[in-house]
Amino acid sequence: MDRRKFLSGGASLTGALAVQHPMLPALLSTTEATVPMSLDPTRHRFGVNYTPSHNWWFCWNDWNPDPIKRDLDAIAALGADHLRILLIWPFFQPNPKWVSSAHLERLDQLIALMGERRLDALVTVFTGQLSGWYFLPPFHRQSDLFFTDPMTLAAQELFVRELSRTLAPHENVIGFDMGNEINTCWSAKTEVGDAWMKRIFALMSKALPGRLHVNGVDHWPWFSDTTFSQQALIAEQRMPVMHCYPYWTGAVKYGGAMDPPSINLLAAMATLIRSYAGTQQKPVWAGEFNTCIKELSDEQQAKWLDKAVHAAIEQGVSWFSYWDSHDVDRKFDFNPLEYTLGLLTNEGRVKPAGRVFKQLAESYRGKPVLFPTTALPPPPGEKTLDGTWKWILDWLGWKRKA
Repeated sequence: MDRRKFLSGGASLTGALAVQHPMLPALLSTTEATVPMSLDPTRHRFGVNYTPSHNWWFCWNDWNPDPIKRDLDAIAALGADHLRILLIWPFFQPNPKWVSSAHLERLDQLIALMGERRLDALVTVFTGQLSGWYFLPPFHRQSDLFFTDPMTLAAQELFVRELSRTLAPHENVIGFDMGNEINTCWSAKTEVGDAWMKRIFALMSKALPGRLHVNGVDHWPWFSDTTFSQQALIAEQRMPVMHCYPYWTGAVKYGGAMDPPSINLLAAMATLIRSYAGTQQKPVWAGEFNTCIKELSDEQQAKWLDKAVHAAIEQGVSWFSYWDSHDVDRKFDFNPLEYTLGLLTNEGRVKPAGRVFKQLAESYRGKPVLFPTTALPPPPGEKTLDGTWKWILDWLGWKRKA
């Protein structure tokens, strides 16, 4: 299923670990000789994509820290150790030469509140598109010039530098995510997207050094040639990110919600990424995952979560960030899929999936990742949705649904 079409309608690594994972020195190359435990991709982490219960991410413009504190307390109680937080680009930067100091102060306060609860932050930047709505800055130009226009590039650089000044003092910042599935908002030929991504990663690494920066694309760049190449996504990231949704990827075409194409989607996409990397030891981060199958009951969603994460752990997926923390208040107009994806209700009640998440986090958080040792298949010969799904189904040994 084409989501874009729908939318348009601290410790160092030990010598023993280096022996166990001989590729790690290259994968974790930094200017320092050590890697903080919080950035160690050979240890499991569990977190959530934060969805504020009070006024969604519109809360950036209607700031009230009290309900946010309650949200963070509830998320921490589930055993999460990190949150992916979504900036709304035009709220923060309504002019190419100016970033709102009020919004930077709110970001600073949110990161501090998270730190008080031992929650780390992955901070998105160019969002862009979120939950079916577009949030474009007033200076946005309706074309692919997002990747090449000098004025837009200068505005992007200013935004990254201003955010970095706010985030640098906070030790609980993992790093930047370039945006929320940038390719669903702006697309380009892969050579153009790759050049832009390389430039922005260099900027982020210089402006906010010693952190882990990623590009959280949806499944399309992994399944086909669009905006960013698989080779660049692997080469530019110490830990590539995948977004795994049975509904949006089309897994539901090949079986039910509890069949292998759905249950093993995280495991299969991790193997797909490693096939492009050419090594089973490439760490992979499940940056967003859920079924997005609204027909599932809360109990069925919890069962899927348990099975999907266990299958992914068996395939050596390192970090997990569930979508999302809270259900969305129905006073807002969203696609029906968006309202009930949380681990918690909008009022803060723990749902069955929340209880499963807590069990998973308590069982695996901080434990070593066991990377697979089996031989990798070569990447798909046909880089299309159908071609990649054929590759996945062959890897699963699952007969295509009639």
